[in-house]
Amino acid sequence: MKYLNSFKLQFVSRSSNEGFSRSAVAAFLAQLDPTVEELSDIKTAVSEAVTNAVVHGYGNRLGVVYINAYILKDRKIIIDVKDKGKGIEDVQRAMAPLFTTSPESERSGLGFTVMEAFMDKLRVRSKPEKGTVVHMVKTLRAKE
Repeated sequence: MKYLNSFKLQFVSRSSNEGFSRSAVAAFLAQLDPTVEELSDIKTAVSEAVTNAVVHGYGNRLGVVYINAYILKDRKIIIDVKDKGKGIEDVQRAMAPLFTTSPESERSGLGFTVMEAFMDKLRVRSKPEKGTVVHMVKTLRAKE
C-alpha cells in the first residue's frame, strides 16, 4: 500500500482512552481539511471501534488497543483498530443490527451498524482468542 502519510498509536484498553483515540485520529486527519460532517463521522466510527475493543475484546481485563491510520492519494483514508482480545466467534452475526454479547448491560448492538453508516467500507477480521481488526475506509470529498 502506497500512502502519503500515516501514524500508529497504541494505548491501554481503558474506556477513558476512547476520547483520546478519537481526538488523535481527528488531529491527524485535520491536514486534509475535512468537513465538520466528515470529521464527525470518522470520529464516531473510531469511537465505536475502540469501544468494542475495550468492552468486548478485553472485557474486564486490560490489554492494548492499536490504531493505524493512513492517508492515500485522492483524499482516501484507511483506519485500522486492532485488539488482541477474545475475538469474535461469528463476525457476520456480530455485525447484525441490535446483536450484542452483553444484553444485560446498556449496549445497543449498533456499533458495527454505525461504523458501516459513517464509513465507505468496513471489514472485520477476527479469530477467537487472537483478537479483532476493524478496517475502515473513507474517501473525503474533493476540496472546492
